[in-house]
Amino acid sequence: MFKHILLLVPLLLIFSLHNPKCSAQSPAPSPAPEAAPHIVSILKKAGHFNTLIRLLKRTQMDRRIYSLLNNSNQLTIFAPTDEAFHKIPTETLRSFTIQQKIQLIQFHVINSLLSFSDFQTVSNPLSTQAGDNGNYKFPMNVTMSGSNQVNITTGVTNATVTGTIYSDDLLAVYQVDRVLLPMRFSVSPPPAPAPPLKPQEVVLEPSADDDKPSGAVPVIHRGLSTMSFVAISVIAAISLCV
Repeated sequence: MFKHILLLVPLLLIFSLHNPKCSAQSPAPSPAPEAAPHIVSILKKAGHFNTLIRLLKRTQMDRRIYSLLNNSNQLTIFAPTDEAFHKIPTETLRSFTIQQKIQLIQFHVINSLLSFSDFQTVSNPLSTQAGDNGNYKFPMNVTMSGSNQVNITTGVTNATVTGTIYSDDLLAVYQVDRVLLPMRFSVSPPPAPAPPLKPQEVVLEPSADDDKPSGAVPVIHRGLSTMSFVAISVIAAISLCV
């Protein structure tokens, strides 16, 4: 009996090798996708960005940024330091509505990935999450000087990029020395030109003297009466002579 079992073992091995179900290997599990970078974690690690972190959380823009990155949207963020926030009056920041605070954070988020060298050739004005970059709304221009210094102007604020905090294939975060205030918050657009006045007809109101007869009429009347009297007198004289 034992000999029969030993004879069956090689047959079972041969069968298992030729059976595709037995010989097929299970596929290796695919690697888990990398999680998108989280802006709050990046700023906490860098330090001295507490005010910006509070605004990100209060406006829920940290979730918005994470969602954009998680959907493979490339972004660039200008991050003002705590010292930069201290340069603007506290009452100014407190006076902003929640909508303005959202727009303020959105204004610091560029809708494209910019490496440091890209600042030299980038097209102005930049497109931000705040939206319309036209005059008196959310314009932002970036230039690079000969000393490789990146300067930012918004029409209200002049700032400088003072360092790189984070950079990968989706996100670049740069430290700036001032809070970027948009024109929409502090500069009112000039009033629209008034429409041209329509030409009005000139109406001449009658004067008080219009109801009075002019001086010429009585003169004419008097002239006609005198002539008639002379003619009658002549006719009468002739008739007497006849």
